[in-house]
Amino acid sequence: MNPSSSGWINKFGHLAQGETAHFPNFESLYQDLKKNGFVYGIHLDIPSFIDVEHALTEDEVAKINLLTALYFTFRFEKGDSDFELFVNTVFDYYQSLEVGKISFLNKILSGKQTESQLEKLLDSRIYLGGNAFNRAFGNSLTNSLLYVDVLIFRVYLQGYTSIMEHAQLLEYVTINIAYHALNSKEAKKADAKLIQLLASSLTYVNSEESNFDGTYRDVLKQNFTKCEKDYFMDMACLTIWEDKSLDYTESDYILSLGKDLEKSKKEVKSALDFVKDFFEKNSDKVAYLKDKNLALQFYDGMSKNVSKLILRNSKRLKRELTESKELVALLSKSAVKELDSDEKKKVQNQLLDIFKSIPSLAIFMLPGGAVLLPIFIKLIPKLLPSAFDDNRVEETS
Repeated sequence: MNPSSSGWINKFGHLAQGETAHFPNFESLYQDLKKNGFVYGIHLDIPSFIDVEHALTEDEVAKINLLTALYFTFRFEKGDSDFELFVNTVFDYYQSLEVGKISFLNKILSGKQTESQLEKLLDSRIYLGGNAFNRAFGNSLTNSLLYVDVLIFRVYLQGYTSIMEHAQLLEYVTINIAYHALNSKEAKKADAKLIQLLASSLTYVNSEESNFDGTYRDVLKQNFTKCEKDYFMDMACLTIWEDKSLDYTESDYILSLGKDLEKSKKEVKSALDFVKDFFEKNSDKVAYLKDKNLALQFYDGMSKNVSKLILRNSKRLKRELTESKELVALLSKSAVKELDSDEKKKVQNQLLDIFKSIPSLAIFMLPGGAVLLPIFIKLIPKLLPSAFDDNRVEETS
């Protein structure tokens, strides 16, 4: 499955509808999403029943996990695995949240089928926005509060009518908990990055109008569900533990919050232990904990973008390259030996000729686009041979 190519939602449906044992209940789904980082807003891995051909970028992981969470939540609440019904339901759900007023639905101008429209809507939900240059920096622009969508979807399926108010309430409490967890300790650079990322991920409330004076503690006494309280606790533990330490002021805060959330000391400790173990295993993969220089961030981000461009256009690229034997020979040579200046020029010119025939690769034709060619040449031997028709669904007789 290729989540950066059209048809991926349909392919997901064929994979997920036959999956009956992976998530027996909502709690098992939550634990798997937490292990993969999705609950924490850190997009590292996907459920094991989904096969992909290539290493996934962070936004692709986020898309797969968001759709997985929404689909299995639908199955648990409705007792129905009908994928077409699910697609229509989740599309109506996002429309009922009026996300179009936040420049959402204006991005789904193409595609007549609901699945095609939903692909574009989920793309809009994953990214925080920004121009193409900003998106090149990748990780810092991925929505970190996507699990809130799942919690709201659950109450939507249960027939709760005021879902916009509930969405605002969940985001309001989440950002306040993170803010006060941060203030319970000496602020670190990584902590500031996390709180900025959470604030920029807010969809349903205005961060500039949010109240951080502690009155949110009274809101916790409202009738939140167990899964919502679990999420609040885990987000607090994330903020507390990301500097890999826990002092007495933090202990006081997290235990007090646990009491407000009707959690025992044992449950609070379990949540802290889980996030501690998560960071020990994945700290080198968490984007906002890395202090990369600007050039390296840009290169990494552009590598991800070029990878996705190759995947999206794999069939046409494969055909065009097959017809250019000299270019293929030079690309093969470049993998094991440095090309001379004439050969490099020949590769560049022939690649640009190919890119002219594929509209979505027009970025290479822009001024400075040739800078991306070394990334393309480096990635194409690894990605192209097996990147053929990733989302084709085999027909069964």
